[in-house]
Amino acid sequence: MPEIMHRVAVKSPDSQASYLALASIGGLADWWTEDTTGESVVGGQIRFTFGEKGFFLMRVLDLVPGRKVLWEVIDGPEEWIGTKVRFELDQQEDYTVVMFRHEGWKEVAEFMHHCSTKWALFLMSLKSLVETGKGQPAPNDVKIDNWN
Repeated sequence: MPEIMHRVAVKSPDSQASYLALASIGGLADWWTEDTTGESVVGGQIRFTFGEKGFFLMRVLDLVPGRKVLWEVIDGPEEWIGTKVRFELDQQEDYTVVMFRHEGWKEVAEFMHHCSTKWALFLMSLKSLVETGKGQPAPNDVKIDNWN
């Protein structure tokens, strides 16, 4: 099955700051979308809303402090339902390497290309948040086309 993969190194003495940005509602709202609600615990659900453009509802499948965050998409765009979003963290000297995968896509389509670019931009927002204290979450994210 096709998947989106990205790697970003975040300058940070340990992986805790990156983990908290990925595993807490406040952290997620600071780099992905300001309209983030829910419960970030295994079995909990998190809703990410992007104004009139839509939303994604994730079930938290796994949280390993400082190491991993895994969600399953349970509602949102049809192409996303049933896919999984995985963040794996690895501390390498003064950097936390974030290995990102959005896996389980049924097919490669134009929307997948769009999502790949947006994921890359939002991962840069995560990097900025951890390194400088300020991310660029939606609705203040970089716009890339006529339907984001």
